Amino acid sequence: MRIVIAGGHGQIALRLERLLAARGDEAVGVIRNPQQSEDLRAVGAEPVVLDLESATVEEAAEVLRGADAAVFAAGAGPDSGTGRKDTVDRGAAVLFADAAERAGVRRYLVVSSMGADPDHAGDEVFDVYLRAKGAADAYVRSRTALDWTILRPGMLTNDAGTGEVLLAASTGRGPVPRDDVAATLLELLDTPATAGLTLELISGNVPVSVGVKDVAGN
Repeated sequence: MRIVIAGGHGQIALRLERLLAARGDEAVGVIRNPQQSEDLRAVGAEPVVLDLESATVEEAAEVLRGADAAVFAAGAGPDSGTGRKDTVDRGAAVLFADAAERAGVRRYLVVSSMGADPDHAGDEVFDVYLRAKGAADAYVRSRTALDWTILRPGMLTNDAGTGEVLLAASTGRGPVPRDDVAATLLELLDTPATAGLTLELISGNVPVSVGVKDVAGN
């Protein structure tokens, strides 16, 4: 498979790219900073430099053409202000979804956030972030030309992955290693029957492959 990942230098994206490359798939990471290219090549991914905050839909579609799936894993980052929550966490997600449609890429995965809600109350930066992610998720869910799955992990950690998770429409709050988020994304890519689902993810006691099969109804 050829998988194009927005936010290709993010911590989850780099893990996913490594997993894809290790099994012989073609991982393409979209990055804004060309200096990050070597980090992607080191995990076996192909870097493509494109700033999704300023790119046109057609420019993004050009990167996506011929892909089997798209993964939106970009984010403005914890140190960014409220403005970039809108331009990246919402705006870039909308642009990438539109680009996937234009390029004819149906399978579309979103790395969202637990608590994402376009109507979330509050004025703190994290409140704005949850609204932006919620608005992006709502937009993606409205696109009938996309076979979308939205993954909402709990509190992300850099602990070593256990390979065991709790994956469900609602899990309650909890931590999850980024390793296990990437492994879950890989399994979701292999499971088209998860299209149309919004799923929460935390650490648990069910192997990733079994958890994904369970939510897919297999």
